[in-house]
Amino acid sequence: MSLLRYESQVREPLVDGHKTYHDVTEDICKPVEAAPTRLWWIGFIISVALLLFGAVSLYKEVVYGTGMWNLNKTIGWGWDITNFVWWVGIGHAGTLISAILLLFRQGWRTGVNRAAEAMTIFAVICAGQFPIWHMGRVWMAFFVMPYPNTRGPLWVNFNSPLLWDVFAISTYFTVSLLFWYSGLIPDMATLRDRAKKKWAKAFYGVASFGWTGSTKHWQRHESLSLVLAGLSTPLVLSVHTIVSFDFATSVIPGWHTTIFPPYFVAGAIFSGFAMVQTLMLVTRKIMNLEDYITISHIENMNKVIVLTGSIVGCAYLTELFMAWYSAVKYEQDIFFKYRIAGPYGWSYWLMMTCNVITPQLFWSKKLRRNIAFTFLMSIVVNVGMWFERFVIIVSSLYRDYLPSSWSVYYRPTIWEVGFYLGSFGLFFTCYFLFSKYFPVIAIAEIKHVLKKNGESYKEQMDGIEEQSVEEFAHEHAHAH
Repeated sequence: MSLLRYESQVREPLVDGHKTYHDVTEDICKPVEAAPTRLWWIGFIISVALLLFGAVSLYKEVVYGTGMWNLNKTIGWGWDITNFVWWVGIGHAGTLISAILLLFRQGWRTGVNRAAEAMTIFAVICAGQFPIWHMGRVWMAFFVMPYPNTRGPLWVNFNSPLLWDVFAISTYFTVSLLFWYSGLIPDMATLRDRAKKKWAKAFYGVASFGWTGSTKHWQRHESLSLVLAGLSTPLVLSVHTIVSFDFATSVIPGWHTTIFPPYFVAGAIFSGFAMVQTLMLVTRKIMNLEDYITISHIENMNKVIVLTGSIVGCAYLTELFMAWYSAVKYEQDIFFKYRIAGPYGWSYWLMMTCNVITPQLFWSKKLRRNIAFTFLMSIVVNVGMWFERFVIIVSSLYRDYLPSSWSVYYRPTIWEVGFYLGSFGLFFTCYFLFSKYFPVIAIAEIKHVLKKNGESYKEQMDGIEEQSVEEFAHEHAHAH
């Protein structure tokens, strides 16, 4: 009985087509082993161009100072910190898919977990750029590291959530990198054994750490995956919680609220899954991986999006209610005068439309399974989540307690926009290189679920579905 791998026909297959183990290896390795396509080159060149524009923007900021950005005495955090929080949020879906869904043994994660993990790493790299360059004197960045020094009693402020960010994000990056790379090892050994060029065989040989596929290797691999999943799970919740403390521990109206931690975590998962959808819908089309990233995968991710979008919408309404219920004039003014209305009212309503109203369309199964609509919605959600961070940061700062400090209308300069576009260039340059030189789908994990969830194997279960309980028990009583 223990040898029987059975799953109900009610569940859709996770691998479409009549695939064998050999087919899985060929289909996923083909984009890596073949020459880059024209579409790949076009995307890569555009990404590098954006990256170079970002480098020029950073050069201007480093040489001439943060005065090149349109920050002022009231809005000291503008696009840069907005983008930092946004990119950190983007990186949350990868660890959620990898760690939490692994611990819950959700088989549908196998088609998207590799690319989602890579996305996490690249997004955290992009996020880390913003607070570093926001320092202005970036050559002093090492001051944030607490180590014995000769600068007298000059130590970091351990009571500051900005320092907590340093520890949380560096830990998150390290564990995510280990998780991603350990999952790559068996697949890099496959590429090593298939490689025909000397450089490829040498590169994948070193990268695979001598993997042979022995029982001992697989046992250690499984144990390491579970340990890293256990370490990553609290990080999914803690990292964006600590990022939210950047705001919640202050006394600025609109920031000083206890709802921020769960609100930020839900928003991070919301935006992260939307970015996974954007990447995977393009990847499955360009690399002909529709049989492995199926409509079922897309629908499951859309269900997570509608759930987290509803939580975020509930948080927005809770904020409005608490501002009214608190009877604190400053809180009420921020929300009802300067967010819903006021000069930045347009950004608040754009945020509400993108994050609260449009995701509710996914209650329709037809729309959840529509690829074009899903792609459009994935972009709409991330536009809305960017404006959420913009609304939180700018609309609270430009009307502070002192009318004498009230800012003029904040607009980013071309160099702020350039830095943001440069982070997209960095992200997509890394992703294009990853998709060319590494399998974007975990070969070993697809093979693990193939005989249980593959379409051809599920068809063999038709006969079992028709059996009575007595016939089924008698036939499989001596399976072991």
